[in-house]
Amino acid sequence: MQPPVCLLDVREKDEWEICCIDGAALLPMSEIDQRFRDLDSERETVVYCHHGIRSLRVAQFLVANGFKRVVSLAGGIDAWSAEIEPSVLRYGVGR
Repeated sequence: MQPPVCLLDVREKDEWEICCIDGAALLPMSEIDQRFRDLDSERETVVYCHHGIRSLRVAQFLVANGFKRVVSLAGGIDAWSAEIEPSVLRYGVGR
């Protein structure tokens, strides 16, 4: 049985290798227009990136392509690490 929410990481693979949220799927923003049809458009989807800018653009793209239940994680994985799960490595802080 799949989890009720699809947690979609749209960062690039090198970022993913630094840290990720357990249970997330990687689909880099650079590949989204070729691979978005692989996703379930009816499933609730939470999109995240490093700070929330790319994920907002991807969420808007998905909605424009028929996805009904999509949100962007405000603040991205950086905010997740700072506020929810400190064991997730923060990177790029102060850059």
